[in-house]
Amino acid sequence: MGSSEEIFRPGSSSDGEVRAGILVTGTEVLTATIRDENGPWLSEQLAGLGVELVEILVVADHPGDLANGLEHMKSIGIDLIITTGGLGPTADDLTAEVVASFCGREMELDDEMEARIATILARFAANTNLDLSTDALNEANRKQAMVPVGAVALNPIGTAPGLIVPGQVDEDPLVLVLPGPPRELHPMWEAAQEQPLLRRVLDRATRLEKYRLRMFGTPESELAMSLREIEGEGLAFDGLEITTCLRKGEVEVDVRYREAAADAAERLKQELKQRHDRSLYSLDGRTVDEVVAGLLAGRRLGLAESCSAGLLAARITDLPGSSEYFAGGVVSYSNEAKRDLLGVDQALLDEFGAVSGEVAEAMAIGALERFDADVSVAITGIAGPGGGSDEKPVGLVHFNVRTAEGGVRAAAPIIPGGRRDVRERSALVAMHLLREMLS
Repeated sequence: MGSSEEIFRPGSSSDGEVRAGILVTGTEVLTATIRDENGPWLSEQLAGLGVELVEILVVADHPGDLANGLEHMKSIGIDLIITTGGLGPTADDLTAEVVASFCGREMELDDEMEARIATILARFAANTNLDLSTDALNEANRKQAMVPVGAVALNPIGTAPGLIVPGQVDEDPLVLVLPGPPRELHPMWEAAQEQPLLRRVLDRATRLEKYRLRMFGTPESELAMSLREIEGEGLAFDGLEITTCLRKGEVEVDVRYREAAADAAERLKQELKQRHDRSLYSLDGRTVDEVVAGLLAGRRLGLAESCSAGLLAARITDLPGSSEYFAGGVVSYSNEAKRDLLGVDQALLDEFGAVSGEVAEAMAIGALERFDADVSVAITGIAGPGGGSDEKPVGLVHFNVRTAEGGVRAAAPIIPGGRRDVRERSALVAMHLLREMLS
């Protein structure tokens, strides 16, 4: 789970800002029968063009709901509305008609589009060897070839054309109507950008620069206090959009800005680095996995995992090129595996128990020796929900990171959350301990 806090959202349409909204139609999306992939994808495309996405709305396949969504976006000053879905041949596919009404335009038959769709449908019928009703095909064909007067029709990728529909006056939002299936939407979005009607809106935007900082060990509340202090000390946040997000145990700081605010954005980065030098581990957006991969170059890594059950090894090997530095790992879940595979002394297991600093140390030493490694990581803990005690509660995890030269970094935090949280966060903590050791 992640939480985010937006600190500042810059600009207005007078300084190169174009505001966009995405309107996703589909009861199946609203009811979570299928997941919306189009909204996040379009958001990323818009951001790359300097267009500010104001909101993503999801509405049911009802013309009234779609109309209300369009009117709402117009009322808050949206310059570009992108709709997805509702362009098929069936009776509930009404996006084109609703958008035409919203833009004050009649619908008319596009003869050229009708012929193009007829060819597509005929090819589909021939390839599938289905006995399709000619009347039904013609009706579906004609419905999808109806286009608002004055709109630009985009050639279909499937059978449904897209639309670029202008309003009645310049102040009205431009509406880009795209199909729902991502395999159709993606190439149609590219084609739409070549159309002058859409290009005129997009070209009003000035591109946003951005960077992402990653932190581990600093609470969001402390980061928010730092931001208030930095602003209070005279660094104007005008022109900066700063968003913080707690994501899987780490804090991400996203900063977006236009060229005029580049100096302020750089100063903010340096101020945060000065205040949080230990926890701010990535100034260029690289993940801890990528940072550790770079630090492991020229080294040989061995792992000994118990409660994490191979999750750390999975993270290490998820990046290409990991075979250059990862020797291997042992999932020593049982005491017998710790003893027989890693050489942990049975006396340590009897005296201190499997979840202890002493056993974690012995596991790390065993991984160094078994894999002839330069550095090793050991993890042993209680993931729960059972197995805890007053002395060793659920969530207690012992870590031991050590090098062949004798460097050691040990920790024994109590990791909150359920069983899955404890296991996944154990791998994350281990990655950061390894990063700190190698740094």
